[in-house]
Amino acid sequence: MSERFDFAIVGAGIAGASLAAALAPHGRVALIEAEDRPGYHSTGRSAAFWTESYGGPRVQPLTTASRAFLDQHGLLTERGALTLARANEAEGLAAFVREFSALGVRVETLGRAALERRLPGLRSEWQLGAYEPDCCDIDVAGLHQLWLAEGKRLGTELLCRARMIGARHGAVGWTIELADGRTLQARVLVNAAGAWADLVAQAAGVAPLGMKPLRRTVAQLRMDRTVPSTLPLTLGFDGSFYFKPEGGKLWLSPHDETPSQPCDVAAEELDVALAIERFEAVLDWPIAALEHKWAGLRTFAPDRLPVYGFDPTARDFFWFAGQGGFGIQTAPAAAELALGLLLNQPRGAVDPEPYSPARFR
Repeated sequence: MSERFDFAIVGAGIAGASLAAALAPHGRVALIEAEDRPGYHSTGRSAAFWTESYGGPRVQPLTTASRAFLDQHGLLTERGALTLARANEAEGLAAFVREFSALGVRVETLGRAALERRLPGLRSEWQLGAYEPDCCDIDVAGLHQLWLAEGKRLGTELLCRARMIGARHGAVGWTIELADGRTLQARVLVNAAGAWADLVAQAAGVAPLGMKPLRRTVAQLRMDRTVPSTLPLTLGFDGSFYFKPEGGKLWLSPHDETPSQPCDVAAEELDVALAIERFEAVLDWPIAALEHKWAGLRTFAPDRLPVYGFDPTARDFFWFAGQGGFGIQTAPAAAELALGLLLNQPRGAVDPEPYSPARFR
């Protein structure tokens, strides 16, 4: 006989774990994970920062609303974010500062002398910057484990090595088929499957939304000089790079977005070389060694906004997907928003309407 749940959540990364912990006081929850452990894919490969401009102005409300929870649980470490621009990008950078300042984000314009104080060895073409002092590093593993532990304490059943291969909706809700032959029943099916979100929808007989998994590369370098622990998260205004210190090393990315099938993605040599080339065009710092490289999938809806809500064409099917590269920094507010929608009890400071799947139907 199938076990029965109120909510079955497919995907135990940061999205699924956060929502499972939120839902657990309100019903019986199954958290279904295809891999051997939760967080194997995007959650476990994050560059782990919180900055309000990342993801754009329509994501910013979720990021800002998540700060209090992350602070409360001691999951943030001060970092600061610095967006670099060339002289011919001055107008665009000024518009960036105006836009986010109007949203209440602390951001200030820096000239060349101020940039040099924060980034010794900065090459001459970088003339302007926008500095966000409130940017922080996030303890991603700590955040994920906090929610997994809270869900477990409240009775969530975590099922690993449990790939969903089909689901059908009937008079008693969803019957969910797993690859190992088990079946579950649930009143509501929540799709928090990240890069696999469209595939999960199709397996449930629900039309996909056009989710696009994009590969993002990160490399860890050992430098032939001390990496200041106070170095800010540094990004290119043109979107071509970011880098940050991590444990005395340097993490950098070419900010790539290469279309990919949902898979256990790996870094490619060309992207790593591109990351190093772009870094060397920013700072005159000698590199001692490439120590590590990896890649993760950032999955976007067609308009690059997350998708939170019941599918208007499929009864009791809830989308919690499309968080792109900002899923961790927005996770607390997203879980609160989704909880309100699932319980039909609006809560929180963020309007859910821009994120509704109905915009694609």
